[in-house]
Formats: sequence, C-alpha cells, structure tokens
Amino acid sequence: MKDVICIGSSTIDSFWNVSFPYVTWENPSGKALAIPFGEKHASEGVYSTTGGNAVNAAITFSRQGYSTALVSAVGNDVFANLLYERLDREGVSHDMVERVEGATGQAVVLLQDGERSIITHHGALDQFSLDAIVGEKLAAQWWYVSLPGYSYKTFDRLLSHAKKEGIRVALNPSSVHIKEGSKELWEHLPFVDVLFVNEHEAAIITGISFDTPEKVFAVLDKQVAGIVVVTRGKKGVIVSDGSYRYEAGSFPEEKLVDRTGAGDGFGSGFISTLLGHDTFDVDVIQEALRRGSANATSIVEHKGASEGALKKDAFSSPRWKEFPIQVTPLS
Repeated sequence: MKDVICIGSSTIDSFWNVSFPYVTWENPSGKALAIPFGEKHASEGVYSTTGGNAVNAAITFSRQGYSTALVSAVGNDVFANLLYERLDREGVSHDMVERVEGATGQAVVLLQDGERSIITHHGALDQFSLDAIVGEKLAAQWWYVSLPGYSYKTFDRLLSHAKKEGIRVALNPSSVHIKEGSKELWEHLPFVDVLFVNEHEAAIITGISFDTPEKVFAVLDKQVAGIVVVTRGKKGVIVSDGSYRYEAGSFPEEKLVDRTGAGDGFGSGFISTLLGHDTFDVDVIQEALRRGSANATSIVEHKGASEGALKKDAFSSPRWKEFPIQVTPLS
C-alpha cells in the first residue's frame, strides 16, 4: 500500500522567456500580452520539464519521504518517455499511468516579469479513465485528486471506492469540474477530507463573492465534512476545519521566477503534513499551513512547476521557521 496516490494530469511543460508589451484586458490581472501576428519573435530562453497537477504533487510527496504513485494518462510519444524518466529519478511509481494513442499532454508557458500565460493541450488526458487499474493497486492512506478536463466524470467512481476502502481524499477540482460538473461536485463535497480551491473558484462553487469570505466559508463549512483551504495568491490563504478559521500570508520570496505550480506546491506540502497524523488538531493544521506555504514559495523561486519542491529536512531551515497564523474560534 502506498502512502499517497496522485490522480490526475501529467504534462510536459515548455517555459519560454518572452518580452512583449502589455495591453488592457478583461481578466483577473487586467492585462494581456500583445504578440504581433504573422511575425517571428525571439525568446530569451527556453526550459522544458514535467508538469501537471498530479505530477507536481507527487514529486513533493516523494521528496518528503512518502511512498508515492501516479495515476494518469500519457500518449504514445517521446514525451511520455521523458515523463517516465523524471518520475523514476524522483522515486514516483508510474505503474498505473495509462499509455494511449495520441500526444502526451503539453503546455507552453510564456514567462514575463515573474508571471505567466499558459497554452495547454490535454492530448492523452482526454482519454483518462480508470478501466485499466486494479482496485487493490489504488490502496493508499491518501489520494490527491485533480482531474483534468472531462475526466472529472470519474470522480464519483473514485469517491465510492475511497469511501469503501477508508482512503482519505484531498480534492483540487479543475476549472471544468467546477463549471460543468458543479452539481455533482457539490453532492460529493461531504465525502471530501480536504478541499483546495482559490478564492475565485470558492466564489463560483458557493455563488457568493469572496469580498465576503465569512459568508463563503459559512456555506462551505456546512457542505464539506473535512477541511476547506482557499488560496489567495500573494494575499496568502484561509483555512477552516469547521471549528477554527486560520488566516496566513505567505513567506517572502527571495526572487520570483515563475508562479507555475505554486498551488500544487501548497496543496501537496499541506497534505504531506497531515499524512503523519490520524487526527488534525490546531497545531497540526498550523504546521500544514507553514509547510505548504514554504513549499509554494520555494517552487516559485525556480523555473518549472516542481523543481523547487522542498525535501523533508528543508523545513528545519531558519528561513521557514517564522510564519504568523491568525487562529479564530468559530463558536
């Protein structure tokens, strides 16, 4: 039995350093890159590595010393081999990674001023299923689930198996899962042990603006039996276990390189702390917050979505010691 199995996306990510003018745009950042059409443009640097929510999380868990496996789908191409090689180096089992016809999922990440725009192609991930997986192979203490595209439709089957086998489930739902599978997602939340969403996603799920976070959490606390984690980018994170509300900022960045993978780094760092405990008291959750935030900060200081993932002994560094957390009883 594995300590943790990560179920979801696996990609090859190509990072391109670019320099384009900004234009005003109606999106959360309020801006977009202006790339002149019909011309060639030079990149200031290119770097390729593995990516995907499940792969990113799996690398953190393995570096933390936990036996880790990946459940995903890759194509019948050279990029699948590159992914296998990285997983082997990181000590992540890929026996349950399905190989199908077509392309391995890929992403082109345009980097500028420490921020990024991502162009993705799901490829093999659109054929992701659980048909080739033997039930006993899925045995683990925890599952970390982030299903790409329409593979969210397998979540009901996954959750039923986890409930039957006593496996704890951490869920980081995809945008498609939240928008198109919202009814089923809502019905599944009472059986999720830890829910990871950002503030925009929390607002969509509840139908309440995150301008009033207390109202959002009041709704989520009633629906989620376990822990609710809402990440807020540079503003930090808010966590609720139904009894206490935890609010924290983030560790200062020594140098911002690339924010890709920060959410996966936080989520896997958070769960890696819970893996060592049967129950989660205030001290455990505060430690999970510290480790998740440290891992996320280290990741954004490196190019690639998992290169900066911390090893277990790194958390004893003085740099990661001081992390103020405000804890408020809910009753």
